[in-house]
Amino acid sequence: MTTETMIARPDLADVRERLWAALGARNERAAAEAVFAACDAGAPLEDVLLDVIGPVQARVGAEWAAGRMSVAQEHAVTAIQDRVISALAHRTPPDLPADRDTPGTFRRHVTVACVDGEWHAFPARLLAEVLRARGFAVDYLGAHVPTPHLIAHVHQSATDVVALSSSLPVRLPTAHAAVTAVQAVGIPVIVGGAAFGPDGRYGRLFGADGWASDARAAASLLAGGLGPPRQAMADPDHHLPHLLDQEYTLVSRARIQLTREVLEGLEAKVPAMAAYSDEQRERTAEDIAHIIDFLGASLYVDDPELFTGFLTWTAGVLAARGVPNSALLGALDLLADAQHDFPRAQAHLTAGRRALTRVPAQAPGLHA
Repeated sequence: MTTETMIARPDLADVRERLWAALGARNERAAAEAVFAACDAGAPLEDVLLDVIGPVQARVGAEWAAGRMSVAQEHAVTAIQDRVISALAHRTPPDLPADRDTPGTFRRHVTVACVDGEWHAFPARLLAEVLRARGFAVDYLGAHVPTPHLIAHVHQSATDVVALSSSLPVRLPTAHAAVTAVQAVGIPVIVGGAAFGPDGRYGRLFGADGWASDARAAASLLAGGLGPPRQAMADPDHHLPHLLDQEYTLVSRARIQLTREVLEGLEAKVPAMAAYSDEQRERTAEDIAHIIDFLGASLYVDDPELFTGFLTWTAGVLAARGVPNSALLGALDLLADAQHDFPRAQAHLTAGRRALTRVPAQAPGLHA
């Protein structure tokens, strides 16, 4: 029996519950103590980050989607988690290799950033800390990094590779631009996050040099090394011929007008909307704008599944708040009327309607 097997590691399921309880009470000290105790008891830093803090944050998102946690509560909990990660990282320094200045050594330098417009930085933060714990040199740029600023940083630093994160598929066009821009200066790019699809299909579509399903996979991919960026090798897979029909561009440019038209149409179709408050009407307009944004993203990558996945998820979120499927179906019908000259948009809207009809109808209600 090895020394390692003789060490009793803490039960991470129990640690998750302790952390969840502390977050529910907004008790930052108790949250920190829960993860510190796990590390002191022998749990590796990486396991605490990815098997405790990460799953607890996913639970936060699920609670918000189910209507059991407000946006403000979600933000407060996320802020506590972020501060706990900072404290944990400083408390448990990694076993760093020698600096690249030492002859015969090489410490890979990674820039981790969220694409422009992406504010969900938590996955990128976890990746940055996992890479640091494994001995990488890391520049963590955080949320919403405009591509010109990212390129400027790459030029001004010793970056060997860029890791781009995005959670929302509506950021895919921006992510594509960022991948192409970084590769154009000779730096390889790996991508990760829910925006790129569960199998990384959109990362491959954009010609990224790698895709990772999680932080462990990303660290292993980077440890193995990457070759020259694919864009620099003029890989033909970068071409998106469907964009020649201009449907994505036209839908995106008409976003404000389409939102207004669909909102006015819904008010005529749904009598209950006459009783909406200004806040409820504003939130409905936001929902419509999100539908249009996701339609645009699905047109960009030419994948109706992106659109249908968003619609079924949205139906669940709205159902938890008392909004029936009929509201979404009505919005899709109005969008289809407005997009009658766009065959791909029509096909995606039809697929969306078909997916929604398979979702159980909810009792009528209004935005709460």
